[in-house]
Amino acid sequence: MTEETASGTPFGVREDPRPHKGVPEDGVHERGKWANKTEFLLSMAGEIIGLGNVWRFPYLCYKNGGGVFFIPYFVFLFCCGIPVFFLETALGQYTSEGGVTAWRKICPMFEGVGIASQVIVVYLNIYYIVVLAWGIFYLINSFQSPLPWSTCDNSWNTDMCHNRLSFYANPHMFQPGFNWSFLNNDSMSTDYLYDYADSNSTAPAGSKSPELEFWTNRVLRMSSEMSLGKVHWDLALCLLVAWVICYFCIWKGVKSTGKVVYFTATFPYLMLFILFIRGVTLPGAAEGLRYYLMPDLSKIADPRVWCDAGTQVFFSYAVCQGVLTALGSYNKYNNNCYRDCLALCCLNSATSIFAGFAVFSILGFMANELGVSVAEVASSGPGLAFIAYPKALSLLPGSSFWAVLFFLMILFLGLDSQFVCVESLATAVTDMFPKYLRKPGRRELLILGIAVVCFLLGLPLVTEGGIVLFNLIDNYGPSGTSLLFIACFETVVIAWVYGADRFYDNIEDMIGYQPIPVLKYCWLFVTPLICAVTLGYDLLSKGSMVAVYDYQPGAWASTMSTMLILTPLLCIPLFVVVSVCRNPRTMTTPSSDLRQAWPYRPVLTLCDNVIVKGQTPSRMGGERNEKLMMEDASGV
Repeated sequence: MTEETASGTPFGVREDPRPHKGVPEDGVHERGKWANKTEFLLSMAGEIIGLGNVWRFPYLCYKNGGGVFFIPYFVFLFCCGIPVFFLETALGQYTSEGGVTAWRKICPMFEGVGIASQVIVVYLNIYYIVVLAWGIFYLINSFQSPLPWSTCDNSWNTDMCHNRLSFYANPHMFQPGFNWSFLNNDSMSTDYLYDYADSNSTAPAGSKSPELEFWTNRVLRMSSEMSLGKVHWDLALCLLVAWVICYFCIWKGVKSTGKVVYFTATFPYLMLFILFIRGVTLPGAAEGLRYYLMPDLSKIADPRVWCDAGTQVFFSYAVCQGVLTALGSYNKYNNNCYRDCLALCCLNSATSIFAGFAVFSILGFMANELGVSVAEVASSGPGLAFIAYPKALSLLPGSSFWAVLFFLMILFLGLDSQFVCVESLATAVTDMFPKYLRKPGRRELLILGIAVVCFLLGLPLVTEGGIVLFNLIDNYGPSGTSLLFIACFETVVIAWVYGADRFYDNIEDMIGYQPIPVLKYCWLFVTPLICAVTLGYDLLSKGSMVAVYDYQPGAWASTMSTMLILTPLLCIPLFVVVSVCRNPRTMTTPSSDLRQAWPYRPVLTLCDNVIVKGQTPSRMGGERNEKLMMEDASGV
């Protein structure tokens, strides 16, 4: 990465001021670095800008008061999202370690924070890629004309399938004299067909759209028993293809990842822009955008709105997953990660807002064509990507072309988020066992092992009852409860245990100046307090298990959801106990490998009052001369 220091830095240009750890052992490779800043920025953008920006944020904005939702969203963004995002990225750059060993070096007692984040990453690696398998399946079917989910005459359709034709996409069908015999219902009069096509009557009671039946009967193929034993091998093949693509994107580490993101992180923007231009030029788009942004001030007092805003920020910014720490660890020591983080946060939120225009303009068109309100067609998650949006695309002229563009966008939006998560896990494991894994050929085998294990664990998600398991992991694996809990510990450990002022000194040593003081007080008070309050409300408001397509999971689902939440959270107290038993004297002492440019400065101050003092000459002992020599070499 191009070396840089802020203007006015007293340090001058240097390669990496951290002390060398000696000559590497025979056969052990040095840790890699990004080739340039662009690779780092695109990798970070690819991770944080994903499917949630397209299928979650716009719906939450519409559901929670339109433009009013921006108020709690930006409150959480500035008070929690940006502080934690920068904390994790700076931690990785400072320590040059992955998501586990970075916390071990900062504070050995809280190594469990890093372990907990990696458990979250494991959840994501198993279930998130299933969305890509669905996307590949839809992409393959998008090359058919007409689109298979747009008609009711397929083998998977039932007698309850009901379709509505679009005058906009099929104007020739509504001209006098058109032959409707293709409906295979010659007894139906053409007068009735014209009257039905021109009417705004709703579908018969109990009927289902062809898009819904394609999703439930063709893709998911759910059974009444929701068995997890029968694998759908066409979906399993799509899952395998997704894993093969993911593997070859990252198998060479940052050398390959940094090159792949040039395409995977930018291509979705092109697709999103094309869909936006097409959407806003359609009839009914204005009504869709009105639903998206129309403020409803009554929502601002609803705690659920604030909770949704908080969880969206944490999901969207990929915090508390160890991913940001892993990506930041491949930076040069003097990279200006502070400026990078602010730019990435602005880009992420702007993308979410822009995606809402692309989504709701199309939904507004669909509502206009079907003669219903936008509220009846708006949805989130897989319901938006695989039911609502495909229906809207099938109403357009040249529907196959637009479907291919949309599902390519879905594929690439999810792909870089997926392979960066795998990269994060591989980085964490490699840094925990460098003597064994940082050797020629070992990394490729590690990535292959992760891919094979996660693929096998993901097979139950492409069975008859796989959607139930998918929803369980989605709701209780990387849940708001887990992320908020980990965020509380991250900020408390850095601010109160390691010392906010000491971490500010480390950042100043890297970038040449200290960030704004507001971040320090966010780490100390604001972020942990907001996260704790939101966590409490989230726990108190959790209801019973939600049914999945009218199927109510049994007691096993409640047990599994509890295990999904508790598994990462228990890692933190468990490692605290282990540290207390192992060596209580050094359990809060940072590693001597970490560079401390100003060890005499206070570790923590509040309102100019010293709370925790820095090191003293008597405590430094033999390390003092070494530190002073390092400072002199840096020009201090």
